[in-house]
Amino acid sequence: MNADRTIAIAARGTELVDAVGQRHAPAGDDARIVSLVPSLTELVCELGLAEHLVGRTGFCVHPRATLQRVPKVGGTKDVDLAKLRALAPTHVIVNVDENRKETVEEIARFVPHVLVTHPLAPRDNLALYRLIGGVFGREAQADALCERFERAYAEATRAATDFAPQRVLYLIWRKPWMTVARETYISRTLALVNWRTVPETAAERYPETALDEAALAGVDLVLASSEPFAFRKRDLGEIRALTGKPVALIDGEMTSWYGPRAIAGLQYLPRFRRDLALE
Repeated sequence: MNADRTIAIAARGTELVDAVGQRHAPAGDDARIVSLVPSLTELVCELGLAEHLVGRTGFCVHPRATLQRVPKVGGTKDVDLAKLRALAPTHVIVNVDENRKETVEEIARFVPHVLVTHPLAPRDNLALYRLIGGVFGREAQADALCERFERAYAEATRAATDFAPQRVLYLIWRKPWMTVARETYISRTLALVNWRTVPETAAERYPETALDEAALAGVDLVLASSEPFAFRKRDLGEIRALTGKPVALIDGEMTSWYGPRAIAGLQYLPRFRRDLALE
């Protein structure tokens, strides 16, 4: 099932369908949730479901105080299946980009319900809120999040008219240098403020890149993200020397996280781009 069809079904509210076309029934009051996606762990808590959250990854850090009591089951790519099994979850929330397919297939052998997510653009958050809210009986909270998102999205869209298009290289990793394809959630988020990522086409969603003349042709700006590789200010001089381009450090949570942090990202990006222009 393609993403547009999935979104349309999930948004209707009559059927709860995830990113791979699986239908989910509403959960009972005894739901035990493990989230293997940091941004969706935050969403679970935002929807008022923290009491049902029995497991998370070590990268699930928001909201910090709430998650201190929730056991860790490894990372997004190296899930400790024995620990996860011991928590006896009824539901595990995963993501196509964040978690390994073989890990998800193994989890599905002993967990009754595996919710697969794969937002590809900012507005996919609306269906995501309604899917998680609908499965776990938090429809009103999901609707409230949707309203907040729509307001922030409208404001970001209006702000974008102030910005001329720029071509940007968005770095997510080093050794090797890696960037994002235009089909990714990150690239489509950046497009909201008229930042067009390079390369225009790529065989992979997160391709390796060389910081050479060919890769940088027409690039106006290099953005070094704070995640998944934790670029720091000390890295900017090296990147600037290698590229000969203006370089800025950008908060990766604001460009790549789904859930409630996506709303904050819609507010952050126009402000961030405006501030860069003043430097």
